[in-house]
Amino acid sequence: MKWWWAVVAYVIIPGIDGSDGQHWQTSWERQWGTSAVRISPASWCTPDLEDWVDAVQEAYDEASRQEGPVVLVAHSLGCWAASAWLNKSPSSPTGGAFLVAPPDPGGPAFPRQAAATFTEVSAQPLLCPALVVGSANDPYCTPEAAAGFAARWQARWNLAGACGHINSASGLGSWQHGRELLDSLTPR
Repeated sequence: MKWWWAVVAYVIIPGIDGSDGQHWQTSWERQWGTSAVRISPASWCTPDLEDWVDAVQEAYDEASRQEGPVVLVAHSLGCWAASAWLNKSPSSPTGGAFLVAPPDPGGPAFPRQAAATFTEVSAQPLLCPALVVGSANDPYCTPEAAAGFAARWQARWNLAGACGHINSASGLGSWQHGRELLDSLTPR
């Protein structure tokens, strides 16, 4: 699908506690200015899936007021919120979903107590172009599990190398490689 709009709106969907000032999502949000809308769930610290999906809807509604497609930019637990929202809202036109470092709900490091409502999520085909980016040494998800999620989401898969959880602790700064990957997904 080709898009001809010059402006893309972005919905930023961080993981637990949001993305701090050193996170690539925050850097990109600053660069995008008013073209970016960050979700604002009430349950940042003890994530509730329904609350996060509602927050994605609110951010999507705000972002879609701009002309052009809306692209979801999700990290960690935000990938599952994005996926759940996309499956709940199949008629909402979405230009793409950029899903980075999804944690494995069945894995040993998944925060089961803090994110209990996320433990039953499952990857189902997404109705928009999607790209899943994983890391060779993500403590929350093996590359094989992330590749499996990508296959079930019917998304492209990219192994970004040994980048940890692809977060602030990974020291990626504004993560230029990630922007190149996002640009390969997003409308031009």
